[in-house]
Amino acid sequence: MARIAGVDLPSNKRIEIALTYIYGIGTPLSRRILHQTKIALDKKVRDLTEQEITALRKEIETKYQVEGDLRRKVSNDIARLKTIKCYRGVRHTVGLPVRGQKTRSNARTWKGPRPAKAGKRK
Repeated sequence: MARIAGVDLPSNKRIEIALTYIYGIGTPLSRRILHQTKIALDKKVRDLTEQEITALRKEIETKYQVEGDLRRKVSNDIARLKTIKCYRGVRHTVGLPVRGQKTRSNARTWKGPRPAKAGKRK
């Protein structure tokens, strides 16, 4: 089991998919990283050599912001929006969708469960 950026990658998955378990790395970035390190996309994590794991770790840690640093940056960005009380910051504070979605009929994830109506119970 390879450990990169503080995440244990599942050993039975292809490396292209396993890298997406790291917060901040999706499939396109995973492919780009593997292309730069010259590792085959269809190689399993358990088949990686120690040199390949080291190359991946070095590539990710030097060029990309992932896991804790990225989470911290995102939360700081949201906190900044809240402190300057801009529209997006207010939407974050109130718990409503931030990116212009309609809230009349959807947004249940943000708004929570529907309030109970009187006389609705059977």
